[in-house]
Amino acid sequence: MSVLPDLVSLRLLVGVAELGSVGRAARTMGMSQPSASKRLAALERQVRLPLLTRTPRGSVLTDDGQVVVTWALRLLTVADEFDNSLTAMRHARAARLRVAASMTVAEALLPRWLHRLAQREPDVQVGLTVVNSTEVARMLVTDDSVDIGFIEGPNVPDGLDHMIVGHDHLVVVVAPQHDWARRRRPLRPAELAATRLVVREQGSGTRETLELALRDLDPAPPHLSLGSNAAVKGAAMTGTAPAVLSRHAVETELATGHLVTVPVDNLPLRRDLRAVWPRGRRLTGSATALLQAIDTSPTTPPARPTTITRDRKPPGRS
Repeated sequence: MSVLPDLVSLRLLVGVAELGSVGRAARTMGMSQPSASKRLAALERQVRLPLLTRTPRGSVLTDDGQVVVTWALRLLTVADEFDNSLTAMRHARAARLRVAASMTVAEALLPRWLHRLAQREPDVQVGLTVVNSTEVARMLVTDDSVDIGFIEGPNVPDGLDHMIVGHDHLVVVVAPQHDWARRRRPLRPAELAATRLVVREQGSGTRETLELALRDLDPAPPHLSLGSNAAVKGAAMTGTAPAVLSRHAVETELATGHLVTVPVDNLPLRRDLRAVWPRGRRLTGSATALLQAIDTSPTTPPARPTTITRDRKPPGRS
């Protein structure tokens, strides 16, 4: 099977045809004349045809060389189109960032991070899918539909690399009229475990963190298991039962007095917030820019959001 000449050698041959000299052609391509001469000689050996006649006044194409240059020009035109198309595709891909985030991160932190990203990369279009932490991991590992994800569970799922991007605390909250709102002493972990709570659904990082903290205390089954922070907060505000949520998720309700925090003694409810991506994949482009924006994100709310295309959300968000 024959092997096609390399494109650099063909460009050099075309340059000799256009400029009439190996030396001038070599200079336009940033190489020395001896290197160009060796490359052209290797090209002649490869195609097994004499392509140039060397004279004291320069190099002249042979009849075979003229035909080869005609073919080379067609091949190089297609190669340039191919290279330009790849470049355009890379630029288009770099301008799209597919993000999946757990609900707490999406509601409380991503708007600030994306605003910072928009200041750095104004052309980036962000597609955001809000699901629970388990679903974020699944999308990254099995779907290849996400470039980067954010989760809030206590552990890193299999098959993912990660970077800690923040920290969070879960808090016990009740309606102002609830008996716990008037407690003078913090709850004991056993009291919390014995209480039927309003909690997030299975697969939620919030639920996983709570279950891990109470696992040795034989916790009671949930009073309600709900699929969003808003639903859990709503149930708690009606006085249905105490709830456990991220402090980020209840900041507004605590500030307005619609919910009250209940301290708990000696219960590890702190957790890490992580950026995650498929193991072994090197983050590039806008995904890297987003991580850099997180490192330096401002503490004040954004003045304007970046452009977000909200994907249809599958059930069981977190």
